[in-house]
Amino acid sequence: MSRSTSSENIVATATAGVTGAYEGQSLAWKFSIAFFTGLTLYNALELVVLILVSFTRYRGLYFWSLLISSLGLIPYAVGFVFKFFSVLDGNLRFISVALLTLGWWAFLTGSNVVLWSRLHLIVTGEEGDRILKYTKWMIITGAIVFHIPTTVVTFGSNGDLDTTGFVHAYNVVERFQMTGFFLQESILSFIYIIETIKILRQSLRPETSRLMYQLISINIAIIIMDTGLLGIEYASLYILETVVKGFMYSIKLKLEFAILNRLVRFVGGDDTGGGSLTARSRSLTFVDTEKAQNPVAQRTNTNLSSNIPDFVDLSKVKTDYRYADASRIQRISRSREDDMYGTDIWEDNAKS
Repeated sequence: MSRSTSSENIVATATAGVTGAYEGQSLAWKFSIAFFTGLTLYNALELVVLILVSFTRYRGLYFWSLLISSLGLIPYAVGFVFKFFSVLDGNLRFISVALLTLGWWAFLTGSNVVLWSRLHLIVTGEEGDRILKYTKWMIITGAIVFHIPTTVVTFGSNGDLDTTGFVHAYNVVERFQMTGFFLQESILSFIYIIETIKILRQSLRPETSRLMYQLISINIAIIIMDTGLLGIEYASLYILETVVKGFMYSIKLKLEFAILNRLVRFVGGDDTGGGSLTARSRSLTFVDTEKAQNPVAQRTNTNLSSNIPDFVDLSKVKTDYRYADASRIQRISRSREDDMYGTDIWEDNAKS
């Protein structure tokens, strides 16, 4: 009986805090709140410093989404510390709610935009354009559908009138939005995994394979962390879920920052202020068996293909590339260079 009562008390104190401060006496929960929010703040500040010293051009969707999502972790963590420990009482408590809500908007959707902003590096052709278009609208729709209702019930749960009704609504909406964001991030991660596997099948260079395996591992880790957060939410451990969420997203942003920077340099651009358009051709090696076995075709196409990267298999080209649309090639070249120097690719893809 004492064990069941004790476990019920633990769950009860864990679900407390939706409507206000943590009023329990458990040192374990107080330590957990302080520990995870401290780690979140440390990781966020470290990320901001790394971003500012790593980038020489402060522009572009990748830079701003990474910076904003990292900065968003700070008010999120501070807001929950103020809320759970009753740092601000009375009407001032809404400052805590506003801080954590603002930070939640910034880092949660921001981390998805970080992944999306570099998705164009591994998806190509018409299929890649469709993937970019649909995932872009998925992120925009998710931000509207999931953030707004959750914000309303969060403020309502911490208000003065009918908090019971708002708390019931919050429990439903919170699970709904967490499931939605879980599916959204999983879709982005699965796209990275699938497209990376395609590159691995074509690559013969060990350094390329190493980078692709790292990209796959990081996206698998993101899915695992999201699954863990979703499990904590469905277990109704509100305090644990809120403080662990900030910590896990700070880890995810660190992983994304590390691997996506390498991916940029691998493909051929460098948002940190340099890079070579031939980086990918040096990293990837494609075998053109038809040209290797046909010396006549190889001699015929020598001059025509001199400006074509080494990783292009001309035997797979179905059209006469000798009469390619020069204006289109120039547009593609300019878009690659713009992205290298930090142009906002969100707008570029929206126009297309």
